[in-house]
Amino acid sequence: MQSRTDQRLRIGRLGERLAAQRLERAGFTVLERNYRTRAGELDLVARRRGVLVFCEVKTVVARANASARGPAYALEAVGTAKRVQVRKIARSWLTERSSLARGCPNVRFDAIGITLSTKGEVLSVEHVENAF
Repeated sequence: MQSRTDQRLRIGRLGERLAAQRLERAGFTVLERNYRTRAGELDLVARRRGVLVFCEVKTVVARANASARGPAYALEAVGTAKRVQVRKIARSWLTERSSLARGCPNVRFDAIGITLSTKGEVLSVEHVENAF
């Protein structure tokens, strides 16, 4: 039997893979996935036409009933604390990976919310540009 933590990681990785595919289909080049620092992790860093995008990905399984725990809507999990954390980690990324950011005078922070069915089917994918 899978632990809750294992299941959360599996769902999160699936969501990140789907988000990366969506960005690539939209013409982005994914520069990095799961960049980690002591402060946390950046899910995706991508580039397209002079814009460097730090993307937070949230994946949720649709609630079977109203009393289920967790966010009902994937992007509601990208609150103020998460936004501050992502910006802090993005500064670290820019310092460490400045060569990858060359030619990108613009930076933005996007969010991608993915909702899965209880069977793992993709119900919705929402990409919000300039989310924060």
